[in-house]
Amino acid sequence: QVQLVESGGGLVQAGGSLRVSCAASGRISSINTMAWYRQAPGKQRELVAAITSSAGTNYADSVKGRFTISTDNAKNTVFLQMNSLKPEDTAVYYCYARNNFLALTYWGQGTQVTVSS
Repeated sequence: QVQLVESGGGLVQAGGSLRVSCAASGRISSINTMAWYRQAPGKQRELVAAITSSAGTNYADSVKGRFTISTDNAKNTVFLQMNSLKPEDTAVYYCYARNNFLALTYWGQGTQVTVSS
């Protein structure tokens, strides 16, 4: 089992920056992929950014050049640095982890990010 706990969400003005964090615990060694998803009210959950040991990073087109996903392996933490935030970035941001070999997925509880115009 893997547990994911997000932190760092909040309210920020458009154009500002915010960093959300996800601390992972449990069977960390089984994880191949970590990612951030988001879900805005009335919309489907969407992939924001992902990082894997083999394929590197990938981003949704809407956040390329503004968001950066990174990890601190020593602290078992994944970060999402969000710059030049827009009101349309407002959503609950969820941390995601996957064991590709066993096709097991894990989700955090989510953290709210609100960008005011």
